[in-house]
Amino acid sequence: MNLGKWAASAAMGIALASCQTTTTQNTTTQTATITDTAVPATIGSVDKADLLSAANNNANWLTYGRDYAEQRYSPLAMINAGNVGQLGLAWYADMDTARGQEATPLVIDGQLFVTTAWSKVKAYDATTGAPLWEYDPQVPGATAAKACCDVVNRGVAAWGDMLFLGTLDGRLIALDRATGNEIWSKVTVDQSKAYTITGAPRVIDGKVIIGNGGAEYTTRGYVSAYDAATGEMLWRFYTVPGAPEEAASESPALAAARDTWTGEWWKLGGGGTVWDAMAYDPDLDLLYIGVGNGSPWNQAYRSPDGGDNLYLSSIVALRPETGEYVWHYQTTPGDTWDFTATQHIMLADLEIDGEVREVLMQAPKNGFFYVIDRATGELISADNYVPQNWTSGIDMETGRPIVVPEARYGDTGVPFVSTPGAGGGHNWHPMAFHPGEGLVFIPAIEAAFPYVPEKDWKPDPNYGFNVGIDQAAGALPADAAMRAATASGTKGALIAWNPVTQSERWRVQYPGPWNGGALATGGGLVFQGTAAGNLAAYSVTDGAELWRFRAQTGVVAPPITYMIDGEQYMAVLAGWGGIWPLAPGGILNELSGPVQNISRLMVFKLGASGELPPEPELVRLPLDPPTFSGSEEQVAGGGYDYGRYCGQCHGDNAVGSTVLPDLRRSAVLQSEQVWNAIVHDGALEQRGMVGFAKSLSTDEIEAIRQFVIFRAHQDKDLDERGG
Repeated sequence: MNLGKWAASAAMGIALASCQTTTTQNTTTQTATITDTAVPATIGSVDKADLLSAANNNANWLTYGRDYAEQRYSPLAMINAGNVGQLGLAWYADMDTARGQEATPLVIDGQLFVTTAWSKVKAYDATTGAPLWEYDPQVPGATAAKACCDVVNRGVAAWGDMLFLGTLDGRLIALDRATGNEIWSKVTVDQSKAYTITGAPRVIDGKVIIGNGGAEYTTRGYVSAYDAATGEMLWRFYTVPGAPEEAASESPALAAARDTWTGEWWKLGGGGTVWDAMAYDPDLDLLYIGVGNGSPWNQAYRSPDGGDNLYLSSIVALRPETGEYVWHYQTTPGDTWDFTATQHIMLADLEIDGEVREVLMQAPKNGFFYVIDRATGELISADNYVPQNWTSGIDMETGRPIVVPEARYGDTGVPFVSTPGAGGGHNWHPMAFHPGEGLVFIPAIEAAFPYVPEKDWKPDPNYGFNVGIDQAAGALPADAAMRAATASGTKGALIAWNPVTQSERWRVQYPGPWNGGALATGGGLVFQGTAAGNLAAYSVTDGAELWRFRAQTGVVAPPITYMIDGEQYMAVLAGWGGIWPLAPGGILNELSGPVQNISRLMVFKLGASGELPPEPELVRLPLDPPTFSGSEEQVAGGGYDYGRYCGQCHGDNAVGSTVLPDLRRSAVLQSEQVWNAIVHDGALEQRGMVGFAKSLSTDEIEAIRQFVIFRAHQDKDLDERGG
């Protein structure tokens, strides 16, 4: 926690380079001295009028999506298609958290505020990069085991003289924007359960809106509003109905939802966490939230006799004053594929069939792009923006997907390889909209996923990944040829999508998925970072690449832009991480080359000539496993438990990433005693590696070790044969 500690930035592990334009190409790297004079004398208060007019505020970036419509479009045009080649590095700051970095910075009155992994907040002078303050909420390391998809955070919200932060362990915290001192802190979840917060809050007229994550771990989703001044909870909207004894006190919206569920879903939480997308229409006074997947994924275990399972995988419109339900549109009724609707929600006015329509747009995981009347929830149009095989299309009369029978693997008992897969055709990475071109820019993913039903599956509330499928059976193969075939069919793209015609105008094709969020500008540009470690600017008209900067690490966060003293800046937080690098990404990166994490904030302007330090060589431990002494039974059982308890962090089929330890290469693998102390007893809990004594016996934990040893030998043999 920051209590006014102004330690030297070197001691904090924050490297700052001040890279001003000079007559040479040399970069002067220096450590800033933090003094009280670095804080501006006056800091304006962010009020209702400021947020309502944020789209017209070129100097600042006041809220997560720049404005309530979440368009991520700035009219700034000083940096444009004609001069973007002169864009250079103005300054950068290294982060002290080498995990996935997904945050959108805010810029307010010359100050830049950014969150990092582990829910830390840092403030800088937005022109020079001088550090102003930092805040560490001291999230317990054990919380990492509750996070399905890395210890990430996507940003803060601003109101008055405060900033609001959601922490990984479920707190909502108000900070003084000038000093970083904590004003109040509220626990928003049951911390005995596997809830997390990774998304950015939003503020509407003094009410701080926050959701949560954890639907893979038997939780029940909701969104809440808190008073910005006091932290008092004002209302809460649950996205799925609770236990039968709660029925009498439910709202009409939850009572209607209860009729769409079967079985005893409440015992597994139900899911439906609101972990990312929100938008607000002040004229209609409607807050739009995106609702996540079911708990577990497999509907056969969650709601065995089917049903739509409202409000899973839905866009829900609420009154922000009271949390009252107004309407919903469900993108994936009866979700059984982790097809969340928590992806970016964007508002715009579009001319459709000669009429200007007030619309809501979303490209959720299920692969379809939706244009919806935002006043009523009526579906206007929908079409797939990536290849898909789980439906034969959308029934425009009902607005429902026409699901092919074989896709419901829980009913058939037969595995189904779905396109898109659980990672979605589009994940959390924000889109951008260019109103002049009428285009939405989608960071798209093309990847399949095998859903292998598991007979007699049982939930485990103790950190088990409770999805109701056999994760080991669906793991990526060890065979080199099959890996290569899988990798060749796994791609990413930046797609310029026309929402009126529901068609693609152009695309930039990438060799892999998990590329960054987008920013569109009045300069005719769309900016995006890539998984390969570049930051690029493309022409909004045809997708031609006009500028590229080597970022040295995968960039998954979205850029922003702002103007100070007549100069336009562009900023982005870089740092490889999130679920793709931790889980399937490791095994695919073995083929294309691993991407390392160098967590760093970078800020650019025209004419700047700064340089990053030389890109370090990625050094990985060799594959040198101990002698395999296990049995076929241990490999089979250990492989199953690895898939359920380990693979989300340490890589699919034991092929680890560069973000967390690759267990095949770990010295811990050499000792059964040390392995047991860590995996069973939790010796490294404060570093995020909890013990699994409540779920696994020592024999089962040794079987996991033998499985990893077996896999390490398989891959070492492949390497030695040149495979």
